[in-house]
Amino acid sequence: MITTLFYIASAIALFCTVMVVTRHHAVHALLYLIVAQLAVALIFFLLGAPFAAALEILVYAGAIMVMFIFVIMMLNLGRDTIEREQQWLPASAWPLPTLLCATLLVLLLFALDSAGNLEAHWVSPKTLGITLFGPYLLAVELASMLLLAGLIGAYHLARPYLRRPDREADQDPQGQPLEVPHD
Repeated sequence: MITTLFYIASAIALFCTVMVVTRHHAVHALLYLIVAQLAVALIFFLLGAPFAAALEILVYAGAIMVMFIFVIMMLNLGRDTIEREQQWLPASAWPLPTLLCATLLVLLLFALDSAGNLEAHWVSPKTLGITLFGPYLLAVELASMLLLAGLIGAYHLARPYLRRPDREADQDPQGQPLEVPHD
C-alpha cells in the first residue's frame, strides 16, 4: 500500500515539475511548484521522515510563496497589473492544481491510516542543523547564492519595464521622460 502511495505521489511531483518548467505565466508555474513541493513532502513522510516532510512544507512551500510576494512587491508594478494578473490567473487555471492537491490529501489520509507500517526515523532539529552546516555546508551556501543570483537577475531583467513617464525618478534633468527599451 505504501509503495503505491509513493508512486502516485512521485508521479504528481514529476508532472507538476514539468508543468512548472513549461508554463508561460509565473503565477501558473508557482501554483504547480507549490503542489510539487507538497508531493515531495508526502514522499518524505512515506519514506519515514516526518520531520523532513514538515520542513519541506514550512521552508520550501511557505518560503517560495513569501519570496514570490517579495519579488512582486520589490518590482512595484503598480495598479495596471491587477487586470494583467486577473488575465494570468483565470478560474480555468485552478481545477488541475486543486485536483492534484486533493489527490495528495487523500494519499496523506491513506498514509496516516496505515502509519503503523511506516518506519519513522526521527531527526531532531539539532541533528539536522549539525548535518546541514557540517558536511553539507557548501551545498547550503551554493543554494543560497543561486537564490540570490536569481533574485538579482529578475530585478535587472524587469527594471527597464518599471520606468514610466508618470514617475519623477524616470525623468532626465530637463523633465523629459526617459525612453523605455522595447525588445
